[in-house]
Amino acid sequence: MSNTTSQSNPGVVPFVGRILVATIFILSGFGKIAAPAATQGYIAAMGLPAPVLAYIGAIAIELGGGLLLLAGYRTKLVAAALAVFSIITAFIFHHALADQNQMIHFFKNFAMAGGLLQFVAYGAGRISLDNRVASKASAVAVAA
Repeated sequence: MSNTTSQSNPGVVPFVGRILVATIFILSGFGKIAAPAATQGYIAAMGLPAPVLAYIGAIAIELGGGLLLLAGYRTKLVAAALAVFSIITAFIFHHALADQNQMIHFFKNFAMAGGLLQFVAYGAGRISLDNRVASKASAVAVAA
């Protein structure tokens, strides 16, 4: 493996990367669904207005975004949205950096955002719905 940038569209590595990154969002979304009162209470404790709306939005972003990332559909847009969400939630929910656990979560969110930015830059890879859509579009363009 070289350190140079390649124009190839690798298959398995980006797919595995998407699985690993998407998993935390999908599980977190399901966790919020399983504990609505606790999640809304935590949101309210952080001083956010409309905890019910924030709860619904968080589930939509985490579960919806996680599943779209996993499938590799609209990957660059979804990854960008999840990266922004990760940074915002780090500042809102994990800003107590004197608490080691919160500091770890804060930097975990930043690390996830960094990984997501790789998908923004390089896309979903060959094993993705994005690639399938692009392949069909180029086949139609060639036929026309």
